[in-house]
Amino acid sequence: MARTMLVGVVALAGAALAGVGDPQLKTDHPWYPGELSCSTWERLFRTQAALFERVTGKKVASDEDKALASWYWRNINVHHCTQGPEDTWGKGLDQGEETREYWAGLFAYGFALCYADHHQMAAEFEKLLGPSRSRAMGVAGHTTFEVWLTGGPYGAGRWALLDHDISTVVFTPDGTRLMGLMEVSKDLASVKRSSRERGFIPAGLHPSDPDVYQQVKWAGYVTGYAGAPPLVHLRAGESLRRYLKPGLDDGKTFAYWGINYNAGGVPGPHRDRTWVNQPEKLYKATRDCGSRLGQARYGNAVFTYTPDFAAGKYREGIIDESDDHVTFEWQSPYIVAATPPEAAASEQWGIRKPGCTGGLVLKGKMTCPVEVSTDQGATWHKAGDAKDGLDLTDRVKGNYQYWIRLGAGAKALAGSGLTMVTVCQCSQTVIPRLKAGVNKVTFEATGNAILAAGPNVAQAKAHLVEGAFDSPRVTLELAAPRKARAMHVYAAAWISCGAPPRPSDYNIDCSTDGGKTWKPVLNGWKVIQRPPEPGDWWSQTFNQGDAPLGGVQGPVRVRFSNTGNRPYRKAEAYLAYAVENTSPLKATFAWKDGGQVKQASHVYRAAAGEADASWSFDAGAAPETLWVEYSTE
Repeated sequence: MARTMLVGVVALAGAALAGVGDPQLKTDHPWYPGELSCSTWERLFRTQAALFERVTGKKVASDEDKALASWYWRNINVHHCTQGPEDTWGKGLDQGEETREYWAGLFAYGFALCYADHHQMAAEFEKLLGPSRSRAMGVAGHTTFEVWLTGGPYGAGRWALLDHDISTVVFTPDGTRLMGLMEVSKDLASVKRSSRERGFIPAGLHPSDPDVYQQVKWAGYVTGYAGAPPLVHLRAGESLRRYLKPGLDDGKTFAYWGINYNAGGVPGPHRDRTWVNQPEKLYKATRDCGSRLGQARYGNAVFTYTPDFAAGKYREGIIDESDDHVTFEWQSPYIVAATPPEAAASEQWGIRKPGCTGGLVLKGKMTCPVEVSTDQGATWHKAGDAKDGLDLTDRVKGNYQYWIRLGAGAKALAGSGLTMVTVCQCSQTVIPRLKAGVNKVTFEATGNAILAAGPNVAQAKAHLVEGAFDSPRVTLELAAPRKARAMHVYAAAWISCGAPPRPSDYNIDCSTDGGKTWKPVLNGWKVIQRPPEPGDWWSQTFNQGDAPLGGVQGPVRVRFSNTGNRPYRKAEAYLAYAVENTSPLKATFAWKDGGQVKQASHVYRAAAGEADASWSFDAGAAPETLWVEYSTE
């Protein structure tokens, strides 16, 4: 059914559309410049290296430099807390899992428990150092992380402990190199002997944290992955406003996707011990980070979309239409949030219960039937008749995408004032912040949007054309909507590799001619075991790959296969496709300074892929950034 609907949208391609694909900003804030500083691997590694050099005075050149720069940056951007469950396997939220996907962890959450946090880091080190250069390690009540470093004191290679979750690295007493977990576990006193000359202390969050290293239980190689980079597509008539603190406009509307600690009377995720929001204290710290109520929480991303039926611009957001219905799509790097029902408002996991609100709300004067799908049209849920204030949160919460089908044609909906408000959770640290004095703002947009076959199994199965999950071969097929040009493909797989990992070459290939010819996306990837190892292993692994497509139109197939007959638990694929006829984008900052709320706006007309650093403004002596908004003209 999903494929039929995607083909049906071809007839809409002639419309003159005007949105903005992948708008991003960064400021010159010294610590939190915004998403344009970290939304691709190239940007992320460049930002990490520049920050590390600015703070430590050391250029990033060696494997160790890269690893420490990554660890340092993550310490001040991601904190420990429990993510909301995602319905990965289609078994419901009560059996959901925290995401292991890197970009979702960084952009939709900004927090994770130790295992999810370190699984996500595996994806980064696949790109930063190379294939199979990381492993998660199970210890007592904790999952830690190691990377394989080479060169200098590491020679042909040694494991180095790089525990972000408890802010711990351990240097040899003379400071020449980082120690590995197996070394540390045999001599816990090495934690106290760790050289302070390098500027980083072990146990950066609490002095007793490294006690967990006493016993090493298992190793897992490459235990996380990255899908598509975090792209937002703003359609004509749509805005995105991101709030740095919980509470939205009135300061008391709390929508989130994580555990509810209700710390200090603020519902939702929270962490008191973290370097996040106090980054200047980490380097050359002489004690742990300390505890402060509200030190790190979560942000919100609010999409407000009013389709323009009169001018036909609504077609930029639809999957299909006829005289009796219109089907809109929505896709985001941020996860749909929820406000728990009043009866469960004080519970830690009230967001799992029915009766949640605030995640997706319709506004306007409509009376037509409404249906919602979160698996790209494979299944539909009837939501009753449309009305002003119809709340569809329970149908979409904990997702990054949905389709909504209105049982009326565009002519009938014209003049209804239809508006869709989608409230998501986002990380606090990827929102551009303002510094004291003059701020220089840089804008850039690739002009692309994302079509996702995943991350959940049901969302991927909607695109399955050959093979099956839990088998050694899977093929997915995607086609960019509205006859758009596919520019890039991203793919990732979750594999049962065995314990210990069985020998196998893993491949991902893509085809743009229906499977007649194939080109590699990932070729001959292997799980590489390196000693020393504990006596047990995690039986699963991940791999990832991407490749340019050059603007192809029509279906793209993505094939996952391996030589070891290893079953794929899950496979997912993403197309980055071109958004035609890019419109101007208005960017607005709101901040508080001297007790007054102030705003500044600028309209960008830069072409796709062209950076624009022409805007600057004075934010005052002590600005507190409240929100940042992008809106299409």
